[in-house]
Amino acid sequence: MAALHANVVSLPMKPTGLVKADFVSALVLVALGVGTMVESWNMPRLEERGVQPYTVPGLVPGLLGAILVILGLVLLVRSSRAGGWRLFAEGDGGIGADAVRRVALVLVLTFGYAIGLIGNTPYELATGVFVFAFIAVFEWQKGEALAPRARRLASAAFQAILVTLVVTVVFERIFLVRLP
Repeated sequence: MAALHANVVSLPMKPTGLVKADFVSALVLVALGVGTMVESWNMPRLEERGVQPYTVPGLVPGLLGAILVILGLVLLVRSSRAGGWRLFAEGDGGIGADAVRRVALVLVLTFGYAIGLIGNTPYELATGVFVFAFIAVFEWQKGEALAPRARRLASAAFQAILVTLVVTVVFERIFLVRLP
């Protein structure tokens, strides 16, 4: 048993890039978990309607947020011990310009959808445009021939229509949630 334990402990560490990705992912998970917990705490408790404390709307999201925080902290400690906190260290496999550019594109597209499209255009159109743009931007290959590029754009359009239909039907018909 001791030999097995020694082998488990002496496993090689992940490559530096994955440790850094784990570190960033951990920060995002902790922030998301804390935000979820705060918002679930602010949800109505419906005490005036005699709702049992264990059935309030914010209970499950709050618990899931707490789980995200706990697991995010475990990942944060683990990646920090392996040096994941050295994100921008020169010559140490730090985050490259391409990764920063991709994150910036994700943020621009997501905030453009949430702030620019939702509420200003019909939900179905906004979601379709967002999904199409997201896929098209990240599947774009510089210097690609016209035929493969057209296939990629057609695939992006198909996926955008499919996602929009499925999300709309699932939320409005199954979960009975009115979409904006």
